[in-house]
Amino acid sequence: MTCQIFWPHGFRMVSLLKPVIFPHSYSLPPMIRSIVCLSLFTFLTFGTSPAETQPNIILIMADDMGFEALSANGSESCKSPNLDKLAAKGVRFTNCFSNPICTPSRVKLMTGQYNVRNYVKFGWLDRGQTTFAHQLKKSGYATAIAGKWQLGKDKDSPQHFGFEQSCLWQHTRSGRSNEGGKNIDRRFVNPLLEINGEEKDHTNGEYGPQVCTDFICDFIDQNKKKPFLVYYPMILTHCPFDPTPNSTDWDPKRLGSTTYKGDRKDPQRHFRDMVAYADKAIGQIVAQLEQSGVRDNTLVIFTGDNGTDKPIVTPWNGTKIVGGKGTMSDTGTRVPLIASWPAGIQKPGRVVTDLVEFTDMFPTLCEVTGAKLPKDHPADGASIVPVLQNKADARTKDWVYIWYRKQVMVRNKHYSLLANQDGTNAALTRYKGPFKGKQLADNKLSKAEHSLKEQFEAKIAELAKSRLTTASKEGRAQGLKNKTNR
Repeated sequence: MTCQIFWPHGFRMVSLLKPVIFPHSYSLPPMIRSIVCLSLFTFLTFGTSPAETQPNIILIMADDMGFEALSANGSESCKSPNLDKLAAKGVRFTNCFSNPICTPSRVKLMTGQYNVRNYVKFGWLDRGQTTFAHQLKKSGYATAIAGKWQLGKDKDSPQHFGFEQSCLWQHTRSGRSNEGGKNIDRRFVNPLLEINGEEKDHTNGEYGPQVCTDFICDFIDQNKKKPFLVYYPMILTHCPFDPTPNSTDWDPKRLGSTTYKGDRKDPQRHFRDMVAYADKAIGQIVAQLEQSGVRDNTLVIFTGDNGTDKPIVTPWNGTKIVGGKGTMSDTGTRVPLIASWPAGIQKPGRVVTDLVEFTDMFPTLCEVTGAKLPKDHPADGASIVPVLQNKADARTKDWVYIWYRKQVMVRNKHYSLLANQDGTNAALTRYKGPFKGKQLADNKLSKAEHSLKEQFEAKIAELAKSRLTTASKEGRAQGLKNKTNR
């Protein structure tokens, strides 16, 4: 008789009739043997602390960093050595898709629902929504968020949505200041942040992304004896394209850019510097996990909220990719995704083509941690745990769905259908790889392509009926006022 017992590094089979602590030739009376076996089973099952059994979660989402911006994904200009190392010892995904801009992606990621159901307006998350932080907190996790908020200015917003600790830009205020009649962006050098809802103005040469990274590292070390969740929606690499502390033109006395895209007039170089600094921050977090003794049982997930912004042009695999943020295109929605978990990933170092979208993160985090999905939660996402376990065949994900402004897209690995939200002007595009798409005329479609288009159109029509069905009363009222769905 054997049983399967959870161990921090997986499952082990333990014999209850002939435990491993007894030599094969050793004999005990049946009653004593039963008592010893029961004691061993109880110890192995319940004798470890939650920090040893429940994996920690670090979910990192870069801002405006498309798929092509990582050297692991083929960038010939941007360098990301720390992310490349995570990919080499984890799983790198090549078919992960976001929404075209930030708030829709954040709402989709945090709630695990398609935007058609609960997206209200830009810069706001319906306070009636349940996030993955709520569910993990209920399961005993310490929770923290750092980086960019932009989801509601109420002082308690992060805590309301399940995060016990927060260090954020654009929480209770705009994150900008007026200096001498000029509007200054204060996310990078000498930032205006909010720590647990309290405004904190930095004026001694601090760098916003570094403040957030240090906050996360402190949180990790303070909570290393219990399971924890860190959600890091990074401030980098959103414009303004500005110097970092590692740039040659860094000036700690500046208050920030006077223009939206950046007033330093060198966006390509500064974007490369910003990617490098974001990568450096991730390296610091991984080093902290190791120092705190929790690296092996921590799942680190890295992605981006949408495609790279204009005017960035990235040399990539022998071609040049123009940033497509804000567009329902491959360059606007194809984003990096890397998962690293030494104790939990089987056959690390794999590069996989499995389809992933942001609704998949919620069920993934719940499955990994043992947290429950909310009651009546729509099954919009499919956990990527089977992929991490090298059992992708056990996962079903045939298409992804992107709802944005007045358009909607359904796509798989090789085709996308872009249409108006009422289903009109539907056009099928065939892909021969990332960024290699060609729109097809209806009279040029094969029989199989006609069938696929009809399937995608049916999915668009089906989901159109769910507009604002999971929003709160207040959220629905606000959403109905948002005629452009921005």
